[in-house]
Amino acid sequence: MNANSATPNVAPAFIDQARKFLGEEYLPKLERCLEQLTDEQIWWRANEQSNSIGNLLLHLSGNARQWIVCGLGGANDARARQQEFDERRVIPRSELLKTVRQTLREVDAVLAAFDHGKLLDRYPIQGTTATALEAIFHVTEHFSMHTGQIILLTKLLAEKDLGFYDFASGAPAHTWK
Repeated sequence: MNANSATPNVAPAFIDQARKFLGEEYLPKLERCLEQLTDEQIWWRANEQSNSIGNLLLHLSGNARQWIVCGLGGANDARARQQEFDERRVIPRSELLKTVRQTLREVDAVLAAFDHGKLLDRYPIQGTTATALEAIFHVTEHFSMHTGQIILLTKLLAEKDLGFYDFASGAPAHTWK
């Protein structure tokens, strides 16, 4: 296959991979992290300049909704970004998970229906414009970064390995699915 014949397949492959990262890698890891923690631990913060896991989950939901559901999907954008970081109530784990799962279902629906031919079209998002490709890449990368922070905080608070991989065969096998 030459480069030109592969080009039409890049857009759907990119979108499919983003959907897999969000729904099949990051979400299950977040769920496993939250299973290890109490509601109080989820809202623990090292200091006032740091975010709790709860704040990060609210932030991930707000960001993904704003960039994909609203930005690409056309839903009304009513995000109050600073409130994601200012929240200090101990919102129960079940409620946080419900919010993240619902947001990712909506993100997945928008991406599943997205017209691949519009990947380079520009959309108004967060006071600027971005291509659909930039928006999808941004949300995927953003989810990855904060998932890593949540994993680190969980390991610190739970004081145990989260068992995301099984090395019994010598090669890492995913265990979060």
